[in-house]
Amino acid sequence: MSATLVTASYLGAAILFILSLGGLSNPETSRRGNLYGMTGMVIAVLATVSGPNVTSAGYAWIVGAMLVGATIGLYAARVVKMTQMPELVALMHSLVGLAAVLVGFANYIDPAASAHFKGAEKTIHELEIYIGVLIGAVTFSGSVIAFGKLSAKISGKPVLLPGRHWLNLAGLLAVVWFGGQFISVHSISEGMTPLIVMTAIALLFGIHMVMAIGGADMPVVISMLNSYSGWAAAATGFMLSNDLLIVTGALVGSSGAILSYIMCRAMNRHFLSVIAGGFGTEGGSPAGAGGGKGNEPAGEVFPISAVETAELLRGAKNVIIVPGYGMAVAQAQHAVYELTKQLREKGVNVRFGIHPVAGRMPGHMNVLLAEARVPYDIVLEMDEINADFPDTDVAMVVGANDIVNPAAQEDPTSPIAGMPVLEVWKGKTSIVMKRSMASGYAGVDNPLFYKENNRMLFGDAKKMLDEVLGALKA
Repeated sequence: MSATLVTASYLGAAILFILSLGGLSNPETSRRGNLYGMTGMVIAVLATVSGPNVTSAGYAWIVGAMLVGATIGLYAARVVKMTQMPELVALMHSLVGLAAVLVGFANYIDPAASAHFKGAEKTIHELEIYIGVLIGAVTFSGSVIAFGKLSAKISGKPVLLPGRHWLNLAGLLAVVWFGGQFISVHSISEGMTPLIVMTAIALLFGIHMVMAIGGADMPVVISMLNSYSGWAAAATGFMLSNDLLIVTGALVGSSGAILSYIMCRAMNRHFLSVIAGGFGTEGGSPAGAGGGKGNEPAGEVFPISAVETAELLRGAKNVIIVPGYGMAVAQAQHAVYELTKQLREKGVNVRFGIHPVAGRMPGHMNVLLAEARVPYDIVLEMDEINADFPDTDVAMVVGANDIVNPAAQEDPTSPIAGMPVLEVWKGKTSIVMKRSMASGYAGVDNPLFYKENNRMLFGDAKKMLDEVLGALKA
């Protein structure tokens, strides 16, 4: 394939990637967006493999690598549960970072890759390598730690080292100094030492950064690492002089950054405070360990049975369902859909309220509900539905906790004070489905459980919903 045809293919793929992002911004067009993205990637891969930069001797290696990667991807897609999607996404981000690091080192030690760069161009190329490896290393180690936290292999509590901000500053200054050493050397052997030292510092920084971030901020971390992986890919594109990789990386990086900003707004958080870590900490202690009346039980809990829940739903005209991570764990999304279908057939106006950080990654609840075929038009964002709770007969919380915590508005000393939440307690009756009285991912007790108009339906979400559905049909 000629260079001109490759460029035209890259342009077409870039347009498809942009259309894909546009499609993924709306649930109703998300399938089409996925199709655009897959088509663009197929064109990009075929154009790259068939281009003039790949010789026939390399086809066997490329095809072998693609078969291995495709096999792993298909296996993961088949066996990974929906509740494990956040950690899978984090693991995929780590692979992007690792690829950037390996490509950077390979590009630096290959004399043919930089033989045509002279003078200022050579300096710029080495700077591209240095920055690409830096971003890739931070992305790799940070994503691995995020995977560990999301899969509960590592504690979700923030690890706050003494003088952690000074440690970060010292690491940054060291990276800048070694960068100057890397640019000024005259041979590959001399440049390897500062490059390796910088890589080690970047790996440690990625570990330190994510370890210091509390469990409640993990949705922001996922979108943040998504952004980092995009910038790592863009840096790799500069290293390889690949225009499509630059464009694609910039799209992923910028969209991830915008999503991180949206998520921070939804949690009343600043991006820099998330990076600094310690969500829900007071004096270095984890959230829930003390401080603030929102952390202490206050009042009596009113349990309710599945039959009583069915009676309340049967007599309701307006119902809002708020799903959370507990729904994903119980795999109760299909039971939620069946209940929704049954209520709508009885003339009940049923809608869903989705908090931007519900679950463990952006859009987690939307994906689960779409999988269960819940109609898109009744799934509303928090800002669209919050004002309707006072006119709601039953607000039903399925496995959510922190996102419906009234302490965010009522207790200025609470670790989550100021965080926008779904105001389910303003409904005539709220029903919270939980296995126990345990606090949420932020480690903060929820005063909603003790409100007079609240009822607690204890048990596995799927089992209890099936019982409610059975009673409703009877």
